[in-house]
Amino acid sequence: MDLRAFIFRIRSFTPIPLLAAVLIFADPSLASFFIGLLVALTGELVRLWAVGYTGPATRTRHVGAPTLITDGPYAYVRNPIYVGNFVLSLGLCVMAWAWMPYMLAIFMVAFGTQYALIVSLEEEHLCERFGETYTRYLAHVPRFFPRFSRYPHASKTPFDLIAALRSDRRTFQSMTAVILLIAARWYWGP
Repeated sequence: MDLRAFIFRIRSFTPIPLLAAVLIFADPSLASFFIGLLVALTGELVRLWAVGYTGPATRTRHVGAPTLITDGPYAYVRNPIYVGNFVLSLGLCVMAWAWMPYMLAIFMVAFGTQYALIVSLEEEHLCERFGETYTRYLAHVPRFFPRFSRYPHASKTPFDLIAALRSDRRTFQSMTAVILLIAARWYWGP
């Protein structure tokens, strides 16, 4: 089995060990909690913006895309959901303030490794499925660091906030649970 496909399939569960470590070693302060909360919420807003264009198509266990979305945040960066995941997870790490700065280094290496594998698989699939249209998009829109100007050939895809909220329900639940656990750890101490 392709390692990339395996990591893609279990991507919802791979953050659990890191989250467990963050919660076990949490040492939040008032500043770290609220700065991290602001960062995490920013990441979730980026995710919502992206999911509002893709809908539940991103919630599969197999690589695939019924259509190529190049509108909304996808007109500025190819992987806005993963950018949102990074920012959200970074915010949770800052909130907990566990093993700083080592936890940030561990997080960045783990996140970078996982998403390098996933993105290479997705890009390979999208190139096969959408050919020249995707190749042109690939050449103009960066993978992770957004461009300032909108992709000139962006699709005309409508944004659907209700679909985004429905699709991201599990992310809200998980994020809320982790925030409450960090707050409890902060309140009751180690």
